[in-house]
Order: sequence, then structure tokens, then C-alpha cells
Amino acid sequence: MRCPVFAAVVAERAKPAARIPTLPFVKIAGQEDMKLAILLNVIDPKIGGVLIMGERGTGKSVAVRAMVDLLPEIDVVPDDPFNSSPTDTNLMGPSALQVYRSGEKLPSGRAKTPLVELPLGATEDRICGTIDIEKALQEGIKAYEPGLLARANRGILYVDEVNLLDDGLVDVVLDSAASGLNTVEREGVSIIHPAKFIMLGSGNPQEGELRPQLLDRFGMSVNVTTLLDVDMRTQMVLDKMAYEQDPDDFCYQASQEQNQLRQRLVEAAKKLKGVHMPAEVRLKISEICSLLDVDGIRGDIVTNRAAKALVAFEGREEVSMTDVEKVIGLCLNHRLRKDPLDPMDGGSKVKLAVQRINRPKEAAEADKAKKEAKEKAQAAAANSRSGKKAGSWGGLP
Repeated sequence: MRCPVFAAVVAERAKPAARIPTLPFVKIAGQEDMKLAILLNVIDPKIGGVLIMGERGTGKSVAVRAMVDLLPEIDVVPDDPFNSSPTDTNLMGPSALQVYRSGEKLPSGRAKTPLVELPLGATEDRICGTIDIEKALQEGIKAYEPGLLARANRGILYVDEVNLLDDGLVDVVLDSAASGLNTVEREGVSIIHPAKFIMLGSGNPQEGELRPQLLDRFGMSVNVTTLLDVDMRTQMVLDKMAYEQDPDDFCYQASQEQNQLRQRLVEAAKKLKGVHMPAEVRLKISEICSLLDVDGIRGDIVTNRAAKALVAFEGREEVSMTDVEKVIGLCLNHRLRKDPLDPMDGGSKVKLAVQRINRPKEAAEADKAKKEAKEKAQAAAANSRSGKKAGSWGGLP
């Protein structure tokens, strides 16, 4: 006989814990480049995701998890492991697609945009999916058990410490992100299902770098640093303490700001198709990429998409070179060839290239000023050595 007290305790323990709301996106202080890159990917997921690299404690994971609350709810087929759309065949899993093609009407429901976190210890079978062992043993049939890529369909896939993940697994995930499909060949099971998601990765560069081939697969890249502005730093500390004391009240106070930003994102996604980019702007983007020796054309494509998304976010209809300047560094700085002896970082090289193409007169004047300063320094050094005997000690440098 089952003890009623014990049954009550089990039932109480079985209740799901209340979800603690995440820190609101609008309350993240500073890190403007990181926030801009994330928002542009929300407006146009075809940009290809964001790679966020920075030291520990710079808000990388917080920003990614806060982003989910900005995304609108989506129409899904209830209890479908692929988050299938009830109307769009390109976003349906195999079982939902089979039912739809048979002429039946799929049930419809609303759900939050999923956020799936990929752990470092995940295997390829867990990511891509594998054969369902339970059905194979109990029913004697070959069935597919969906993996993390299936759960992330129409949502966000977040890989923390992406630079520590096995390169082969990163390649599999990025292939699916680029194609929007996941192909599985396992133990006689052959299946293709949609895997359209926004790929977000973060990591600490002190723990290792990604291979250039993998870096190129991310649409945008951001290098974040610790906040040094005293006012921003103090405000972030106060906000964090207020959030920890009462998360619900803190999120309620920021709800109006959150709703306004969410509405801006929805309107920007609708306006995106109507944004016009002049031919001369496209030519200048390709000219900058050519000047920087960027391999392939992914950099050109992503810069075009990001500039249009920025214009849609700001409520305008035509792209200018000013818009391109705001996003091109985020799209290209991780695609440049790295020289360990070169003191200049990728972002500075991109700025110089933009100035050389977009404002050639200013670039020429800056080059002339540098050349004159170098000549003066050389002349001063020569004068200081004149009048001394050959081989005499000139003092400490």
C-alpha cells in the first residue's frame, strides 16, 4: 500500500520549478557592437549568426539568453520535435510534412522561440540525432530520435566556449546553419529535416582560437572587453543587484522598454524586403573586401545583408555608405588573414580600407602626414648621431 504522505511529497517534488526571468536585454550596459550584431541577426537570420569573443564576465552569455525574450512567438504543430510550422512546408519535419501532403490539416499552436544550448560534452549523435533504441527494442522498427539541431529549428542554437568544442562538431553545426538542413545517415536510418536557426557562439580567446575556416562560417564577429566607463560600470552593478533581489519586479519595470524594442524588431523584419541598396554602395563593399584580400565572397554577402538590416531597424528605406561603415567591421574583422608580427588588429585595418575607398582625399592626407612624420624622425635620429666618431658609444636608447 502506498503511503499518502509519501505520494504527496513525490507529487510536490514533481512540480516544475517556476522559471526565473532573464535579465532584460535593454538593461545590458555598454557592449553596443555585441547588442547591434545580435539585433541584426534577429531581423535577418540569413546573416549567419554571431561569434562573441571576450574575457570572462563581459556579459556574453547574459546577452544571448536575454535575446530570447525579444523574439516573437511562433506558430508550431503541438508536440512536434522539429518545431514544425503548420503552413510552411519548408519548415516542417518529416512526420508533419507527410500528414500535410496527405491532405489533412495540421493542428496549430503558439510557442516561444526556442533557445537550445549545446554543451561541450555533446556527441555527434546527440547533436544530429540517431536511431531510437527504445522503439528498436520494443517494436522492432527503425525510428529516428531527433537531436539538438531538430530542437533548435526556427530558434537559436547557442554554443558557449565554442573554441573548446571539437572542430568536427563545430563544422557539422555550421554546415546545418548554412544550408538550413540536417542530413542524418545512421544504422540504416536516412532522414533530412529542416534546421533553420540563428547560430550564436561565444568564447574566451585566452583559451584558444578557432580555425580560420570555421571563423569564416560565422556571419559576424564581435570582440568584447570589460566595461571601463565608470558610470556604465556602476549602473550595471546596481541593475544586477536589483535584478538578483527581485527578478520579477525588475523585469516588470523594464517591460515597456522591452516591448518597444520587440515591436521595432518586428517592424524591421517586415520592412527588410523593401530596403533599397544602390549599385555604387554594393560596388564599394566589394572594393573594400578586395582591398583587404578577403577570401571568398561570404564577407561581401554578409555586409550587404547587415547594412540592409540596420537600415530597416532604423526605419529607413535606402542604404548609404554611412550604414556600411557601422557594420562592415563586424562582418570582416574575423575574415582577414592574421600576421602574428602585425601590431594592427583586423578592425583597424577595415577602418583604414573604408577610409581609403570612401574618403580617398582624407586617406591621402593621412598617409602624407605619416610619411612626413617618419622622415622628420629619421632626420632627427641622423642629426643626433652626427659629429661622433665611428664606433663611439651613443648612450642608452
